[in-house]
Amino acid sequence: MLRIAMPLFGATVASAHAEDSADLAKKLSNPVAALISVPFQFNYDRGIGPAHDGDRLTMNFQPVVPISLNQDWNLISRTILPFTYQSSVTPGSGSQTGLGDTVQSLFFSPKVPTAGGLIWGVGPAMLLPTGTENQLSSRKWGLGPTAVGLVQHGPWTYGMLGNHIWSVAGDNGRPAVSSTFLQPFLAYTTPTAWTYTINTESTYDWKQSQWSVPVHAGVSKLVKIRDQPVSFGLFATYWADSPVSGAHGWGGRAVVTLLFPK
Repeated sequence: MLRIAMPLFGATVASAHAEDSADLAKKLSNPVAALISVPFQFNYDRGIGPAHDGDRLTMNFQPVVPISLNQDWNLISRTILPFTYQSSVTPGSGSQTGLGDTVQSLFFSPKVPTAGGLIWGVGPAMLLPTGTENQLSSRKWGLGPTAVGLVQHGPWTYGMLGNHIWSVAGDNGRPAVSSTFLQPFLAYTTPTAWTYTINTESTYDWKQSQWSVPVHAGVSKLVKIRDQPVSFGLFATYWADSPVSGAHGWGGRAVVTLLFPK
């Protein structure tokens, strides 16, 4: 009897653990989930500059912190702080290493989806000139609206995040900023906490009338290390459109995300 019961009990615990991990993995696909997450996103891009011989390594520190305002609303703080090494991105520029500019977004989001299952959030997006090198910073303060809308149906998550930022202050000798960011995304999460994702992170520069369109496709897996949920992801990047001075061809992305469920 014990030999039968013990495996059944173990299977039940393993099944519950898998469901818990799958639920966390699915929440991770939601940009405004009530879940503290701390992603470290590593990007490699190449083919940069007029001669297409420059390359760039960027580590984006991207903490997401939900704050409960009342029984109906959350405030979701999303920060993107890049640390970059780049080489030969413009003729004779050599290499640069340091912090880039920070994008800080705040989303006011209802705690309960709409009757149709829509999860949404709106708020301000801010550009902060935290760059430590001239080549890594716009030297401008910026402000504009941001919004996100998505639906989670079964294992699927699909939606779009976007913002527009105008420069409002900063170095008068640097070009003004007017930039639209659009991120449509599609993700599929399995019962074993594997998530397959494809998205674009398109930016349109209204001052230069230029698109930058990297397409990312890859897979991530959520695991628990001593009860600490961690997601590991690996993605391929292809630049579908880019300015002459931008990245071209193929690149890559690796992401390590720490999760802190309540």
